[in-house]
Amino acid sequence: MSEYIVSKTFENLDFTENELPKGEYEECSFLNCVFTESNLSGITFISCSFEGCDLSNTKLGNTSLQDTKFKNSKLLGLQFSDCNPFLLSLHFEGCLLDFSSFYQLNLKGSTFKNSTLKEVDFTESNLKNIAFHDCEFMGAIFENTNLEGADFRRANDYSINLAKNKIKKAKFSSFGIKGLLDSYDIIIE
Repeated sequence: MSEYIVSKTFENLDFTENELPKGEYEECSFLNCVFTESNLSGITFISCSFEGCDLSNTKLGNTSLQDTKFKNSKLLGLQFSDCNPFLLSLHFEGCLLDFSSFYQLNLKGSTFKNSTLKEVDFTESNLKNIAFHDCEFMGAIFENTNLEGADFRRANDYSINLAKNKIKKAKFSSFGIKGLLDSYDIIIE
């Protein structure tokens, strides 16, 4: 039988040995908790927040993340593409998301602020109208990605092939133009 937990705060806990019980967590806060390589598969998080947590390499098979916020957290190598896509809504601020995957996800309505997304896979995902404020994308993969209306003006180190992505009305700074021309193998000085 799964648990239903509402408005509970979990602080300074290590879930690597004793995993978080399966269930539904609503409006719960996780502060400075360690989940490294743990299994959150099948768990539902609704309007929950993770602050100062380490979720690196955590398993997310059919995990439901509805209006879930991550702040100042380490989320290296997460396969968000394994999550339950129903009502998926993610908000990241000050996070390390390197080597994670958002493959084929609809991320419309999600937010990314002051985060690193090195070598993150956004292949075939929907990033329509998302603003990436102070985000770093070195080596991130954008292929057949919907970037219509996305705002990259305050992002850096991205490389986006214009021919392989939908970019209508996307916003870029003149500083970031090089990242749109990388695939043409031209020299810009």
